[in-house]
Amino acid sequence: MTPDTEAAGGAVGRLAEVEAKIAAAAEEAGRASHDIRLIAVSKIFDAPEILPVLAAGQRQFGENRVQEAKGKWPALREQYPDMRLHLIGPLQSNKAKEAVELFDAIHSIDRPKIARAIAEEMQKQGKTLELFIQVNTGEEPQKAGVTPAELPELLRLCRDELKLEIAGLMCIPPVEEEPAIHFAFLAKLAAEHGLKGLSMGMSDDYETAVAFGATYVRVGSAIFGHRPKL
Repeated sequence: MTPDTEAAGGAVGRLAEVEAKIAAAAEEAGRASHDIRLIAVSKIFDAPEILPVLAAGQRQFGENRVQEAKGKWPALREQYPDMRLHLIGPLQSNKAKEAVELFDAIHSIDRPKIARAIAEEMQKQGKTLELFIQVNTGEEPQKAGVTPAELPELLRLCRDELKLEIAGLMCIPPVEEEPAIHFAFLAKLAAEHGLKGLSMGMSDDYETAVAFGATYVRVGSAIFGHRPKL
């Protein structure tokens, strides 16, 4: 068995473990497990490592960069046309055209310029994507996302002027802070603005995110493992 084969087999086993933990966390929170969708974050991993996870039935995948996704997902989508691809990393406006072409959902709308670019491309391409606004709940200067105070105005722009249907909110809590605080805050913001979607929780905290109402969890290393440094 080659290292690649071992890694692929391990990914399928880890996928089953993550699914079981999501189901258990949902039951503990009094939620239905089918209300939580697992995004397998496949950034930095190539087709040979992704295909076994697709073959195991996983259909939601996440990528951080448009160019990386462009290099591997069109061919994979030909084999699995029912899969859905989520952009979970920052988006530059000059990549909006390709992003709308490639992805089914964008979780990282964080400023008016990006919202306008996505709206323009969706109209041009006649395509509707599932859209989330990223909120910088920790107000970290180095991190993408609209501040909580700026959220109402960005939502107003998206809904009223651009006629975009916003599915929900996304956040990435500060690494040194308790994620539950940020998940609860994001859920509160979403409820205040009539939004049902909550994209929150990653490999280290997705079970906590489920307890606070996550509808999407974004899990990478807990499924694919850590890529060894060259």
